[in-house]
Amino acid sequence: MEAADWFIPRVTRNAEVNHRRKRKMAVHSCSYSALLLIICSVSVFIFADSQDTTLSGGHHAAAVEDNPQAATEAAAKTSEQPAVEERSWEATEVEEATLHEAAADKRDTPAPETEAPSPIPQPKDDFQEELVIRPLHSGDIYASFQFRTLWETDFMSGNKVSHYRLFPKSLGQVISKFSVRELHISFTQGYWRTMQWGQPFQPAPPGAELWVWFQDSVTDVDGTWKELTNVLSGIFCASLNFIDSTNTVQPSASFKPLGIGNVTDHRFLRYATLPLEIVCTENLTPWKKLLPCGSKAGLTVLLKSEKLFHSSFHSQAVHIRPVCQDWQCKTTSWELRQTLNVVFDLHTSGQGKREWSLFKMFSRTLTEACPLASSSKIYIDITDDPQGELFELSPATPLLSQAMVLGDRRTFSVYDLTQPVTFGTVRSLNLLIRWKSSEGDMLRPLLHAERYVAGYGLQTGEIHTLMYNNHPYRSFPVLLLDTVPWYLRLYIHTLTVTSKGKDNKPSYIHYQPSKDRLRPHLLEMLIQLPPNSVTEVTVEFERALLKWTEYTPDPNHGFYVGNQLSCTEHCRHGYKHNDGSSTFQQLERPMITFSISPSFPCKEESSFFVRVYTEPLLVNLPTPDFSMPYNVICLTCTVVAVGYGSLYNLLTRSFQIEEPSPGLAKRLANIIRKMRGVPPL
Repeated sequence: MEAADWFIPRVTRNAEVNHRRKRKMAVHSCSYSALLLIICSVSVFIFADSQDTTLSGGHHAAAVEDNPQAATEAAAKTSEQPAVEERSWEATEVEEATLHEAAADKRDTPAPETEAPSPIPQPKDDFQEELVIRPLHSGDIYASFQFRTLWETDFMSGNKVSHYRLFPKSLGQVISKFSVRELHISFTQGYWRTMQWGQPFQPAPPGAELWVWFQDSVTDVDGTWKELTNVLSGIFCASLNFIDSTNTVQPSASFKPLGIGNVTDHRFLRYATLPLEIVCTENLTPWKKLLPCGSKAGLTVLLKSEKLFHSSFHSQAVHIRPVCQDWQCKTTSWELRQTLNVVFDLHTSGQGKREWSLFKMFSRTLTEACPLASSSKIYIDITDDPQGELFELSPATPLLSQAMVLGDRRTFSVYDLTQPVTFGTVRSLNLLIRWKSSEGDMLRPLLHAERYVAGYGLQTGEIHTLMYNNHPYRSFPVLLLDTVPWYLRLYIHTLTVTSKGKDNKPSYIHYQPSKDRLRPHLLEMLIQLPPNSVTEVTVEFERALLKWTEYTPDPNHGFYVGNQLSCTEHCRHGYKHNDGSSTFQQLERPMITFSISPSFPCKEESSFFVRVYTEPLLVNLPTPDFSMPYNVICLTCTVVAVGYGSLYNLLTRSFQIEEPSPGLAKRLANIIRKMRGVPPL
């Protein structure tokens, strides 16, 4: 009974194992059957395909026999197959677009008359570049580069702008983040000699200058100004981070917005200068990177640092403002204008010849315009030599242009770089200016200013400002802006203004006294300059004594005082709307006539706006003898080393009596006595 009970479960287990084996065999047999079926199907398809190919080949052979001309055309089409492969990416794009459209049609399946929505128009932008060359009577040559980028977008609406094409993204983000309405910054190396060179197209003071208009939505203007200077310092590789409250002012009458709009709330204006800022290659490189073509094509290939900085004067600037796009000002755009002015000295070239060319000035020639520029032109000022008697211009051009510049109608020879004819057969443009005669009358500037420090000693002094009005019969109202550091304490009651030996009372005065180590002096005056006169402004000051930690590493060199700004009344270029805002005219003439600083007249008989900067001052302050601490330290260390060292040796040294050593004979005798066993002597 027990054996049977043991056998029944074993039989049951064997039956289960056999059943599983049968199921596996059935599955394998089904798999083999399916695999054989697939192989047979594939064989049938391959056989059918080969039959079709054979048939088509037969038909093709028959067609060739019947029509040999058609065969020749087919061979020609086959030979053109590489050209089709080169344009295959276009067909791919069309095919992908067709697939997407088909998928969209399948998803949408309503009536077939449904039209696709029109694409959203992208913001429009435009880029122009030009170079204006003016031969000076001194034999020097003045070159002014203008790069203008217009972008039809709105940074003020609060919408985030993510796509940038021609407008630099770094500056666009600065405008959006800090709510900037206008930004004007310049870096200048050297001083503009007004009496020798005349008025510049873009006046700028030596060193760095920055003035910004913020939007009225900014609550903390001072904090935003500080952050903005730090960001701009990184963008332009400059020392703008040294701008703080001690050199920042808030003018009330000297500046107005140069773009559209009537808001002149000077609470949102900040102005600062750094007269000691040195301009070099590290400032030029980021400036060039803001251009759409960089330094690869167009006029920017001429901007070679070793040539630009080997000059008498060099100034680069960036101006950003909103402008009107059309005459009705229905649409607005943001204008970025990058300018670079340079004056090459006749004697720095090493040859001393009155002859200039693009290769001699920039070590480069022009081969093409910037591909992204809608306009690329070179203007040569030939106003002083319309008949070609003073200098010769080669190659000659039949294109001429006239414009009112600095109160004078100027004539320019125009070279359009977008036309292949300009480059000739050699595909290179190298303008040559060769002087024939050194004669010629130099035009005296209508307005000129200079400043100097008078007095003796290191306690008090006087600041003298001389403003020259060379017009024979017309007087000019001049707005004078002067910022003086806090360590020069002005005596405002000593302020005097004299013209032709008589007192000239200012019609407007705004003075903000300084606070030690917090803010500088701010003086604004509106003065009427009589015709053909010299007006002198004098004010006394007292020098402050600084803390020894506030002196520079070279205190005996002196401290720089920022330049003084003189400007006449405004005369806007362009039309005026009902709200009184000015705009930018779209005319076919040099962009210098639409300069950021409106230094050009509205018409021949009207007054025009001029900014004149004086040279910075170098003032000596009471400086302690920093060599005395060094002498005291040396004397103290000597006394300590000698006195304390001797006392320490006396207190810590142990003294012992040393017996004199015996002579040689005595030592030999002691050795012999020791050998004999006799006590030594």
